[in-house]
Amino acid sequence: MPSDKQAGSDELDETLRQELAEGSSARSGPTLEFYGGKWMSALPIGLFIVWAIFQSGLLGIGDTTGLSIGMLVSLTVGMLFVKGDWKEYANVIFEGMTRRVAATAIVAWLWAGMFAQTLQDGGFVDGLVWAAQVMPVSDALLPQLFPAVTFILAALLATGIGTGYGTTIAFTGLFFPAGLLLGANPVLLFGAILSGAVFGDNLAPVSDTTIVSAVTQDSDIGGVVASRFKYAFVAAALAFTAYIIMGLSMPGIDIGQNAQQLLEAQSNPLGLVHLISMGVVIVTAIRGRHIVEAISWGIFTAIAASLAFGLASVQDILVFNAPEGAPFAAMLDVLPFVQVVEEGTGVAGSLVTGASGFFPLIVLTLLIVAGAQVMIRGGGFEALQNLLLNVVATNVRRAETTMVLGTASVNAMITINTAAEIAIAPYISRMGEKFNINGYRRANILDANTSALGYIFPWAGGVLVGVTQMEQLAANNGEFAWFTQEMVVNAISVVPFVFHGWFLVGVFLLAALTGYGREYIPDRESKEVARV
Repeated sequence: MPSDKQAGSDELDETLRQELAEGSSARSGPTLEFYGGKWMSALPIGLFIVWAIFQSGLLGIGDTTGLSIGMLVSLTVGMLFVKGDWKEYANVIFEGMTRRVAATAIVAWLWAGMFAQTLQDGGFVDGLVWAAQVMPVSDALLPQLFPAVTFILAALLATGIGTGYGTTIAFTGLFFPAGLLLGANPVLLFGAILSGAVFGDNLAPVSDTTIVSAVTQDSDIGGVVASRFKYAFVAAALAFTAYIIMGLSMPGIDIGQNAQQLLEAQSNPLGLVHLISMGVVIVTAIRGRHIVEAISWGIFTAIAASLAFGLASVQDILVFNAPEGAPFAAMLDVLPFVQVVEEGTGVAGSLVTGASGFFPLIVLTLLIVAGAQVMIRGGGFEALQNLLLNVVATNVRRAETTMVLGTASVNAMITINTAAEIAIAPYISRMGEKFNINGYRRANILDANTSALGYIFPWAGGVLVGVTQMEQLAANNGEFAWFTQEMVVNAISVVPFVFHGWFLVGVFLLAALTGYGREYIPDRESKEVARV
């Protein structure tokens, strides 16, 4: 009988095989023709990037629904340049929106959102605030060091559960408000959370991006992870130092004259009982269970702990607010999760709030993946890759530099990092094999840049899930009534402060230029290629 870990690994392999098969099909299926040639297929994504920069960068509007409208307009404008029947263009949009890789990310967001909200409503933030207050660090130094500590803790969680998105959601919902109460700089703190997510996505053996990078470059996962320590830890050490220096240099936030009262009101050691819930998720994920199953066990544990210790009521977690005139409302009112109300009917509670906050982002993500599919079917993506492969990469140094920059350009257009990795992986493989570059080296270049830039570009999925989580905090009129819309970090302002992401890209760019760590195919053989 296979072990739990083996069964989970087999399920993961099967999922990734399907995603890779879909990626291959996307490159070999029917094509779209555009007036102006293949490059015009990039028009929808290009227009969206312009819209995103205009809305978020120039006007400072962090509205996800507005970005969705921008992508809808961009897809509509792109259709005007399609030759022949527009029906095929519409079908490609549907094809992109139904890709499994997008659904995988969305499912992770929904489950992680419910988990983070359940912990939040169960007082985990109160526990973190209490723990920070009893640390042997002065009140003045604590908010300055908080981002650096957050980076380390987020990196550990992301490495344990293998999902940077889930880590971003959990830490933005829990550590972010705790840090603001203590007076940490919000932009620096958000950058530290994203950096931790980058570290985990890049190094975790169970991370989608790690597995895809190994599988597509004919390398074993264990060897790939072991070979990237020397890059990841150099970048992490630089990032940790940078968070300490910038934490000491940048001003913190002052949430008002009631800060001390808020700190006292939101300080409760009992909230730390939810460390058990997070531990359950980490252990379950490490044992090879699917991330949805792992987070579900975390939710069950969090609900049980909240009810057992009186940290939350049943109605805090889930409640049906029924109108007085409903036929069975009075009869079912005896149930702990049903109440009759005069106004404000609907379904509410931690589970509802945690999941529903991501609905606008889900729509945006599906539309962006559809735009990327248009570019793939229209030949723009292939034209870009062939340009890099045949014109730019003329020797091994330039080939590796092109791998770094090419991966960056694809991540700018496909904001789900796993999807971007699947799209460019075959070109990295062709380019590397042309110059005899070892599979471990190719996998490391591919994954490091995909992991990093997926949390740097302001329209990237990793950044947007964090901003969405902050907007949910701002909309919370209960425990977080002090959290105002002004405290939500603009997606563009955090770009310079994702230190681990930038250092990781820099390390690999430097490695490509200097040859540091370069291995050729005969230097080492993968041990598990046949199994993969």
